[in-house]
Amino acid sequence: MLEDVLLEVQNGNLSVSEAKEKLATYESLGFANVDHHRKNRQGFPEVIYGEGKTKEQILSIINAIRSKEHDVLVTRISKEKADYILREHHEFIYNEIAQILYWKNHTNAKEDYKGYIAIICAGTSDLRIAEEAAVTAEALGSEVRRFYDVGVAGIHRLFDHIEQIQRATVSVVIAGMEGALPSVVGGLVSHPVLAVPTSVGYGANFHGLSALLTMLNSCASGISVVNIDNGFGAAYNAVLIDNIAKKGVGMK
Repeated sequence: MLEDVLLEVQNGNLSVSEAKEKLATYESLGFANVDHHRKNRQGFPEVIYGEGKTKEQILSIINAIRSKEHDVLVTRISKEKADYILREHHEFIYNEIAQILYWKNHTNAKEDYKGYIAIICAGTSDLRIAEEAAVTAEALGSEVRRFYDVGVAGIHRLFDHIEQIQRATVSVVIAGMEGALPSVVGGLVSHPVLAVPTSVGYGANFHGLSALLTMLNSCASGISVVNIDNGFGAAYNAVLIDNIAKKGVGMK
């Protein structure tokens, strides 16, 4: 890209000021510095965290990202803020359960790849975090299969789906209360497990701390743990793993 821009300047097709704008790594909006080169460094554009930002700020950041023809993903965005964005960007998709707003600039080409991410949720009360993980992974280009309400209180429900889960490239396992489900899954699969503790539970759950500690102390191998209620973070890592697997398939 750098060489192409310099050649355009040399040939008189681009002014120096235009070249500087093209080569800028970020754009200052006053209240935010939008990182336009994140996709070049990490494979995905900057993701917008919606909590704590006004709807006007979110819209300005979205417009800056769209100006570079990058995909848009906004997490933890309320319906009121999403409705404001949707009035200007009708093509965006909003998932109210996941509190995610997103838009993809292109449809991914079909690949010779059969892998998928298993999103496994202990109970219906964990659904918001499970959907945050699932929709994030889908927005970032991975195939997802959902296995919900299969917690340890009725472990037979998990076993009904275990063969599909075992064929996944990576599993994201979401659980509150005592947080035991990732250990069960970790003992049954041969791929990485990303555990997500949720703040679901009664008083001694300590808003997810008990589930977090259970997952960190799991005796099952291959489990990595993200922060409480961080479905997005688990999904992002799962997609990175899934993309490595895709590259492996392409090299064969």
